[in-house]
Parts: sequence; structure tokens; C-alpha cells
Amino acid sequence: MIFVIDNVLLLKLNIKSYFCSMETNRQKKIGSVLQNDLVDILQGEVRKNGLTNLIISVSKVSVTTDLGVARVYLSVFPQDRAKEILEAVKSNAPLIKHDLSQRVKLQLRKVPNLSFYIDDSLDYIEKIDNALKGEENPIENRDLLEKRRKS
Repeated sequence: MIFVIDNVLLLKLNIKSYFCSMETNRQKKIGSVLQNDLVDILQGEVRKNGLTNLIISVSKVSVTTDLGVARVYLSVFPQDRAKEILEAVKSNAPLIKHDLSQRVKLQLRKVPNLSFYIDDSLDYIEKIDNALKGEENPIENRDLLEKRRKS
């Protein structure tokens, strides 16, 4: 389709986004299957390696429309070890994908490629809670204004 707006020729391209805001039922079902099995795999590895005081959970799995890529969001407690754990998981992604394929081989023809990310939504919620409670009130503490100013 071609549009002309303010003497500018615009060409509308029908490009479908890989990560749509509205997931289909199939994407949701595959995401939940992957999420359940990834939780078992990751927590099993934590137990097998004897890591104590570490909790890894899979908060969300979103799958692309072509089912080729799955974005896996991990929540790690304690938060200060999150980057270290994320790097370890990313380096072992092929092994995790293999274990996952063995678990879902009767449900999926092809296992999507896994991309791992840290889910920082809990930190975001905590910051909002602190702001609403007034713990970071810039009126009472003028030093916070410098921190909030965008560079």
C-alpha cells in the first residue's frame, strides 16, 4: 500500500514482528510447557551441583510467532549473584536445550533456540513501593534530586 501524507510518499510494509504483544494460544501453551521443564532442569542442576543458598526460577517464557526462539526470563535469589548465574546458564545453553529436547520430544517437533534474560521486575516493584511509601522523597531529602536528574 502506498500513502501520501504532507507530500511525503509512504510505503506501508507488512512486516510481522517476531515478538507480538498478543501471544496466540499455541505460543502460550508451548511457553508454559517449556517453562515447567526448564524449572525442573535448572533446579535439578542446582541440587546436583550442591549449590546452597541459591534459588533460580523461570518467571516467564515467551515464544516467537514462528516458534524458533524462546525468551526465558530467570529470577535469581540472591540478586547479587544474578549476573554470574546468567552467564553460567548462557554458557550451558546447548546442554540445557538438549535436556529440554529429551523432555519435550513427544510434544514438539523442534525445540526453539533459548535466549536467557534476568527478570528484574521484582526490583522494579520494590523501587515503586519505596517511592510510594515516601522513603525516597525528594522534598525531604534534596540529595535525591541530583540522582534523578537525567544526564
